[in-house]
Amino acid sequence: MPKLLIADDEPHIRLLLTQTLEALEDEGVELFVEPDGQAALDRIRSERPDVVFLDVMMPRMNGFDVCAAVKADPDLAHVQVVLLTAKGQEVDRQKGADAGADLYLTKPFDPDQLFATAERLLGLG
Repeated sequence: MPKLLIADDEPHIRLLLTQTLEALEDEGVELFVEPDGQAALDRIRSERPDVVFLDVMMPRMNGFDVCAAVKADPDLAHVQVVLLTAKGQEVDRQKGADAGADLYLTKPFDPDQLFATAERLLGLG
């Protein structure tokens, strides 16, 4: 069963992401949601999701650091990390690339585009 993790510290963004992606559950995808970077990393290590939508600015551990930790772990090499953030400057994009992010999307996001991205990364649709 494919797995997808949403990690964002803003409750309304978590809800929007969950509502946007919950139709994936009909396609057999298991969704997980975490409110901060450390909880996200713990969940990534325990569940080994296929795709992670990861906010950059979060408490306990930022998204860049979570991404770098995931990409540095050979057991998690398959995890595709999508940084989803309001930080759209080129320097931030470069920091995301340096951390190993597979994609870098900026907020506000188009829910249809986000859903299509999730389907593509999960090999669905």
